Amino acid sequence: MTSTIANKAKVIPRGIYVPVVSLYKPTKRQEVDYDASYKLFCHLIRGGLEWAGTNAEAVLLSAEERKELVKIARKAAVDLGRPNFPIVAGISGQSTNESIRLAEDALSAGADFGLLLPPNYWAKAVTKDALLGFYRDVADETTLPIVIYSFPAMCNGVDMNSDTLSELAQHPNIVGVKLTCGNAGKVTRLTQEYKHEQFAVYAGSSDWLLPCLIGSGSGCVTGIANVFPKSVSRLYALWNDGKIKEAQELQGLVAQAEKACKEGIAPTKYAVGHFAGSAAGIADPKTFWPRKPYLPVDGVKAAWVEKVMQHLVQIEQSLPDAV
Repeated sequence: MTSTIANKAKVIPRGIYVPVVSLYKPTKRQEVDYDASYKLFCHLIRGGLEWAGTNAEAVLLSAEERKELVKIARKAAVDLGRPNFPIVAGISGQSTNESIRLAEDALSAGADFGLLLPPNYWAKAVTKDALLGFYRDVADETTLPIVIYSFPAMCNGVDMNSDTLSELAQHPNIVGVKLTCGNAGKVTRLTQEYKHEQFAVYAGSSDWLLPCLIGSGSGCVTGIANVFPKSVSRLYALWNDGKIKEAQELQGLVAQAEKACKEGIAPTKYAVGHFAGSAAGIADPKTFWPRKPYLPVDGVKAAWVEKVMQHLVQIEQSLPDAV
């Protein structure tokens, strides 16, 4: 390690995090179904996960809905005897002011960390100086520790190279980064400079969890953990236990299944409902539909999702609950 910066005051734990899908009532306005959300949160905790509280569909949620979901997540953790369970809430706004407000909302609702995308609506205006100022200003104005979220495909092409991320890593309230850009080179460059306690680096999906860990990364944040939480947690545990060949085999199976999540929010939510809904105690498949104007998958896509994920069912069912 080459950096001499101090360890962060609050270090984000290593492990597997999940951007929890939002669940809605089958009504015209699709109000958030908080009862179903509580059941899903409990199911995921039992699956051995840490999690990113509400970021998966935060763009479709009001500020009040975001706050309430963080509260529900915290209640689920407390009820399962995990009061210190780390919760990471989505706090992304297009302005500095909005992001600060969302960070304060998340903190007051019980979040431990905030996951923050870069501003991206006017991409040509998002210069390096604008990016640095944005993240530093938000981190200055809240005590909620910030995790940078690098996702250029969803951010109008706005990307952050490893030098920019390294500059931000030096802020005392910026504790890590989620790399959904899929750039493994950023992992190795950043982990060469910073140890986990200084600036944690996570893969943005589980299909390259092992490459991230080999590069000294700290884990991953992955949508497929909504569907097969125990399997992804098992993959991480195999690596930590030094069972490399078994980890490699499971990594391939997880990567094959994750193809469905790469297809978007509707296939991901269908998979959660189909494979995990009954285990979580949620019976109505419409609870897992996307919020309008986005549409659920059709029959052809649903059949494809089932086919590419089916091989993980037996593995998932063979693993014990963590709680």
